[in-house]
Amino acid sequence: MYRRDSDELQAARAQLVSYSARLLADGLAVGSAGNMSVRAGDLVAITPSGIGYDDMRPGDICLVTPDGTQLADGTGPEGRESPSSETPMHLAIYAATGAAAVVHTHSPEVIALSASRPELPAIHYAITGLGGPVRVAPYVRFGSAGLAAAAVEALDGRSAVILRNHGAVTYGRDLTQAYDRALLLEWLARTYRLALCYGEPAILSAAELDEVTAEARRRRYGERRSGHSGRGGHSGRGDRGDRGGDRGRPSSRP
Repeated sequence: MYRRDSDELQAARAQLVSYSARLLADGLAVGSAGNMSVRAGDLVAITPSGIGYDDMRPGDICLVTPDGTQLADGTGPEGRESPSSETPMHLAIYAATGAAAVVHTHSPEVIALSASRPELPAIHYAITGLGGPVRVAPYVRFGSAGLAAAAVEALDGRSAVILRNHGAVTYGRDLTQAYDRALLLEWLARTYRLALCYGEPAILSAAELDEVTAEARRRRYGERRSGHSGRGGHSGRGDRGDRGGDRGRPSSRP
């Protein structure tokens, strides 16, 4: 088991605090809504419940095992904090995919879409960065095992899911990729809403999306020449997860 004071866990905690603050600045959440986590070996570092992002410190980040057991820590200023109420959903996604980080947002464009559409369609080819059209999972109460199951089911072949009347979840090979996918999802939802203002939008077909994915792979978008995947690289269509890495899948920014 990882030592709770290992360099990797300390780095994960600091990164979670940094990206949590960005949720507010980027309009992906308000107050203390939303949550995110990073998997480090056999532990998961996850943001605490009920702490405002402006007040969150690395010592407040909670550590849990895959079965949801919280590790005694006491590094926070007030002792051990409680992990996010959505911990069951995070853990279910880690168990079902190869995710190394999960981001849950309460972003307005996505929530508005969730209340009126069964999915976010392919309004732009960048949606291949999420695996294709993003499904809207049925409403289930927050923090429940039912919500975790609904999210995992709707994530099949995708790296993003929209939760009806609730928010969205994205995951990736690291926190940067998971967060970039959350930004992309919100941008796509806004673009779709704007397109609806002009009439019925033209939606890309599965064949057109496959063509984009194939061409991006051929051009090796999202890969550094040294062989490392670049920021914003996406999982491609039909991807069950990032299990085993992205396997050279393309970037969402051809």
